[in-house]
Amino acid sequence: MHAQDLLARRFETHRGHLRSVAYRMLGSSSEAEDAVQEAWLRLALADTGEVENLAGWLTTVVSRICLDMLRSRAARREDPMESLVDLGDTGYDSDPEHEAVLIDSVGRALLVVLDTLRPDERVAFVLHDMFAVPFDQIAPIVRRTTATTKKLASRARARAHGDATASSTELAEQRHVVEAFLTAARSGDLGALLAVLAPEVVRTADPAALPAGMALVARGADAVAKETLLLRNRSQVATIALVNGAVGIIVAPRGRLLLALTVSVEGDRIAAYEVYADPARLRQLELAVLPD
Repeated sequence: MHAQDLLARRFETHRGHLRSVAYRMLGSSSEAEDAVQEAWLRLALADTGEVENLAGWLTTVVSRICLDMLRSRAARREDPMESLVDLGDTGYDSDPEHEAVLIDSVGRALLVVLDTLRPDERVAFVLHDMFAVPFDQIAPIVRRTTATTKKLASRARARAHGDATASSTELAEQRHVVEAFLTAARSGDLGALLAVLAPEVVRTADPAALPAGMALVARGADAVAKETLLLRNRSQVATIALVNGAVGIIVAPRGRLLLALTVSVEGDRIAAYEVYADPARLRQLELAVLPD
């Protein structure tokens, strides 16, 4: 067998792992594929006789490629939140099946939180916490000392887990109510929505969060429930998360933040919620993954 063909076969055995690493770093399946392909090109040009651990070598290469892509994205001031605000409802059902599977395997909330990290923090956190790569192997990738690399991952971990303002009991109660609301929205169950909304519930929203002509404030369970059914497709790409320390909802098509809801729970019902869509306001929110 030709040496290049043998090398290609060896590379293919690692492609799935490399794609997983790249996707968690970049949050985009197309960009992850680009990073993996670039890793293959570099391998094809390398002196493979000097590569003792191909899996480790490829992970390092694809991580450096992803870090460069993340830094380039930041330098161009690309804002995935702003670019998604204009998608409107037509964007909610456009996830390719394979990317939907990737999102589910990582979690929409975590992908959104990862997008708030600095490139070096994201790389350190993904490699160590998700793929168990030792810090002394990550340090050369991010060009930091081992001690500093540990701090990068620690800061990222703290951001990912957030700082809940409520007790664990209160969080559990909030979660039960918010999950019931989201489940009812996904299934289009008007009765279940009315059951979880307080009679005098108030919904407020940024203008960008609503179709043209829809009121910025909606009052009463009946009005809010019917509006929720009208915008039901949003719930298909929504998930619960910590929003400003309490249980809320984020809407994230393709794993990128589009909307965030802060929710006020009183007893076993939702008393009010606010929908954030303005990019500047979204950036001011503290988002984190809910603890299991």
